[in-house]
Amino acid sequence: MTDWGSTGKGKIALVTGGGTGIGLAVARGLSAEGYTVVITGRRPGVLEKAAGEISAGTGHPVRGIACDVGDPLQVAAVFAEVKQEFGRLDLLVNNAGSNVSPALLEDIPFEEWSSILAANLTGAFLCTQQAFRIMKDQSPRGGRIINNGSISATAPRPNSAPYTATKHAITGLTKSTALDGRKYDIACGQIDIGNAATDMTARMNAGVLQANGEIASEPTMSVKHVADAVIYMASLPLDANVLTMTVMATTMPFVGRG
Repeated sequence: MTDWGSTGKGKIALVTGGGTGIGLAVARGLSAEGYTVVITGRRPGVLEKAAGEISAGTGHPVRGIACDVGDPLQVAAVFAEVKQEFGRLDLLVNNAGSNVSPALLEDIPFEEWSSILAANLTGAFLCTQQAFRIMKDQSPRGGRIINNGSISATAPRPNSAPYTATKHAITGLTKSTALDGRKYDIACGQIDIGNAATDMTARMNAGVLQANGEIASEPTMSVKHVADAVIYMASLPLDANVLTMTVMATTMPFVGRG
């Protein structure tokens, strides 16, 4: 357990993309802090397994609800279910996202561009919209939203136009959400993550394309550090906010990339 501020006892958290990787680590960490956690993702079997494992380990209830965050009707249904079952929402972690294999910008099919925008940006917007509608009317009023921005919100990797464009846009969404949420006591911040060790980053060890055209192995860090950072951001009272935070493997090629 952490020593930061108040724990999540009695609070409700929704983590999108919570069945695997970073989302799973964050959901596990929040559950250990006493949050009642709802996780979403597109694969019901993965969600069910993750929810069971987290709940068994922490002793706190975890719900898995299948949802494609790029679909406004599915998103609305998830938040309606959360409101009906729990009566409120204290924390939304917009973590869901996807990527495609690196490709030359001029060769990226429109369908791939559209799918990345839907998963990474439209999904975060739709979930934020629904969270606002719950948080501004609940008592006590307000809540917190934390967006997964990625260090690609600052510096791109080669051949990553769709992913990088969405992550730069997440920064704009975070700032707009922080501004527009003030009047409702809704705080919003962004965590930019560099090379957390998950199944998706396993290829880092074998080598990835660098801006100078070389292939180089990149160091990673434990995904638990990401979960710990999110828990810290979530532990603050609503009159304090971490607007942006970067958590990265210390020696990865980010500062001075290229």
